[in-house]
Amino acid sequence: MSEIEAQAQDAPGSSEELAEHVATPDQPVGGGERIASLDFIRGVAVMGILAANIVAFGQPFAAYMWPDGFLVPHGDEGGWMWIAQFVLIDGKMRGLFTLLFGAGIILFLERAWVRGSGRWLQFRRLVWLMLFGLVHFYLIWFGDILFSYAISGMILLLCVRWRGKTQLKVGLLGYLAGAIIYAAIMVPTHFVADTPLGEQAAFAEMSDDLEGGKQYAIDDGATENEIKSSGDYGAFVEHRMSEHGTDPYTNVLLFFPESLPLMLLGMALFKLGLFSGGFDPARQRLWGWTGLLVGGALHLAIALWTKSVGFTYYGTLAAFMGITPIPRLIMVLGLAALLSLYGPRATGWLGQRISAAGRAAFTNYLGTSIVMLFVFHGWALGLFGELNRPQLYLVVLLSWVMMLAWSKPWLERFRYGPLEWLWRCLTYGKVFPLKR
Repeated sequence: MSEIEAQAQDAPGSSEELAEHVATPDQPVGGGERIASLDFIRGVAVMGILAANIVAFGQPFAAYMWPDGFLVPHGDEGGWMWIAQFVLIDGKMRGLFTLLFGAGIILFLERAWVRGSGRWLQFRRLVWLMLFGLVHFYLIWFGDILFSYAISGMILLLCVRWRGKTQLKVGLLGYLAGAIIYAAIMVPTHFVADTPLGEQAAFAEMSDDLEGGKQYAIDDGATENEIKSSGDYGAFVEHRMSEHGTDPYTNVLLFFPESLPLMLLGMALFKLGLFSGGFDPARQRLWGWTGLLVGGALHLAIALWTKSVGFTYYGTLAAFMGITPIPRLIMVLGLAALLSLYGPRATGWLGQRISAAGRAAFTNYLGTSIVMLFVFHGWALGLFGELNRPQLYLVVLLSWVMMLAWSKPWLERFRYGPLEWLWRCLTYGKVFPLKR
């Protein structure tokens, strides 16, 4: 996910090997040492994004934000687990992935330019990612972000030659504009749906529409539960195509005000050296902790407000989409700064395995969705709608163990993760050696 695979190849071991790569146009670019911080951050993000998505895997999608969307008692009296996830996980992992996606586009292109390729190769790569995303959405899970990332990445190719400081400024201004748009659209829904404001004649129609939207989400969740519990995979795909066939395209518009600016910021930060030790470590550490603590404190305040209004459907929607974009950016940048510092030092047993999970992040991201098919669908374990929040977190822990268990041994024997290898072969139109 992020630009999940641009570094998943071995760095050449000698100047002669590098020259061979440069001289052969149809070979993937090899040059340079791996940037350890990118592997580590990807590993953290791909593990964290499962924790962010697990409720939507195991319960109706509305339950991702709204505790009352659970089909069973959610097991979180007081909402403190919801608050912890909201503060520490939700949006932050997607933000890290998006930053890294932008950084990865620049990394891939810098290596491609060395051997005479360029934006057309990256465009082909994004076309294949877009197709992976559509397969993911229609056949596996509706929470796909690959399609949206691919479309945004294609637009971003127009900006790759900009100076890093220009990308930084435009990215920040674009993100601020997107935050204003989200706030203007999402925040009023809470006041119309959940307060006496909605009872006024001027807002009556809007209030009815919002109630209808909420009821549609509830009914769709009930339909999804019935289909998944029945074990009818064909009906599952048919429902996805008939009722949600346009969702990948509307999701592009929904996340575009966030995704494109964050990718641009990722490009800028890569060029400016955040991921490769180009910043003063003491200052980067200060900025990182400041961003993490300030952003976390703002998230906590928003979460406590959401709790105070009763975790309503539109209150949680306003919290997720309308109020948090700026605090989320602060926290994402803080996390990126800290993980970039600590990633190269993560050479112990756990650090190596997290970095390996990051090197195979594309496989881990899609592979997790496939595993969840077997966990929650009726033709396998059939646990959809059956597990409360604490039980879903146990599924996350077991999945993390699987991720950490397979990634490092696989990469010790093979050059790429399975899907990283497939993506590379499709991009270049040839089969590359997989085994070391």
